[in-house]
Amino acid sequence: MSRVGKKPIAVPNGVNAKIDGQSIAVKGAKGELKFVAPAEVTLTLENSAIRVDPRSDSKRARAMWGMSRARINNLVVGVTQGFEKRLEITGVGYKAAVVGKTLQMSLGYSHDVQFPIPAGVTIVAPKPTELTIAGFDKRQVGQVAAEIRALRPPEPYKGKGVKYAGEFIFRKEGKKK
Repeated sequence: MSRVGKKPIAVPNGVNAKIDGQSIAVKGAKGELKFVAPAEVTLTLENSAIRVDPRSDSKRARAMWGMSRARINNLVVGVTQGFEKRLEITGVGYKAAVVGKTLQMSLGYSHDVQFPIPAGVTIVAPKPTELTIAGFDKRQVGQVAAEIRALRPPEPYKGKGVKYAGEFIFRKEGKKK
């Protein structure tokens, strides 16, 4: 039994949830998100709560049960509160700034890196060495953060690069003479 899947998802005031077969659409103050559940689960809306139940007792149905419940919960949280990822930039001369719809970064290359900010995501640089990525779609916020981090991942000797806030970088010692 899935501990995650058993819990019903409360739909707060101001949020509309509409189930049409295997697809669910959630609309709130921040926007509208949709999800198509796998065939192994059923979706029901009762008493302003969404329930996800497995159709059978197979291993795949139980796995899809918990995953579907978590994804639908992320839709509800996204349209009410939104999601946020923070990145830190470490290195001499490494910095970032938001210029219009573009994130401009100096990451130690011979040129500045231009990253276009996608629709539905906002990027703020409160300091030149910090970035905050926010949006209502958890998947999109995580994808944008991963793409920015991949432009210059942290290296293990001096820790220079772009990393998630709070991420631990295993440091290497280097060669001894």
